[in-house]
Amino acid sequence: MFEWVLFPEAWIALITLIALEIVLGIDNIIFISILVAKLPTHQQDNARRIGITLALVSRLVLLLCIVWIMRLIEPLFTLLGNEISGRDIILIAGGLFLLGKSTLEIHESLEFPEDGDIGVAKKVSFNAVLIQIALLDVVFSMDSVITAVGLVEYVSIMVIAIIIAVGVMLLSAGTIGKFVDNNPTIKILALAFLILIGVTLIGEGLDAHIPRGYIYFAMAFSVGVEMLNIQMRKNRATSTMHLNKKIQL
Repeated sequence: MFEWVLFPEAWIALITLIALEIVLGIDNIIFISILVAKLPTHQQDNARRIGITLALVSRLVLLLCIVWIMRLIEPLFTLLGNEISGRDIILIAGGLFLLGKSTLEIHESLEFPEDGDIGVAKKVSFNAVLIQIALLDVVFSMDSVITAVGLVEYVSIMVIAIIIAVGVMLLSAGTIGKFVDNNPTIKILALAFLILIGVTLIGEGLDAHIPRGYIYFAMAFSVGVEMLNIQMRKNRATSTMHLNKKIQL
């Protein structure tokens, strides 16, 4: 089972797979962070840990069901000239869920509150948040596991890579979540990313393969521009503060 430790190419595959799993986990972290932010502060860390643990369990369970996953790839029926498999159905359903959820979140963020609602957060059930996280974890895990199966042949390498990647998710989720929560423009950008990912999932479900490199480049470029905007706003606020102090003196 671990005879691969003697082969350098296996270690290269492990490192590559870890990197890919971390990248594929970014959208999972963003989704979890946005949902968890709706909960009371004292519940957020617990919900975040449970959500990422569910992501790990989903990946490992699907990984151990490789035969079942391979059957999901077999066509079930034809729709508009496209062969639809069980995996396609899961991807399309997950993409539609992401589109709907992200659109509602954006609408809620842009909606002007009533006078009586100012400062009052909408109550969200802890269990309802976990159920939504669990459903999307299955979709993200499907993509992650299929990537792992297609890249390496040893199950032990896949398990190690997934555990390490989820560990990185667990360590970084809190920081990412607080950053997204403290910067409203980043939250809108993150929701826009989820819409983009939802469209990508639907496209893959309909056999319209969109290179992930383009998606991640667009995301990285947008984040880079937003970081510059955030720094510019900070510099402007600092400059205004110093100017006000000089005027008062």
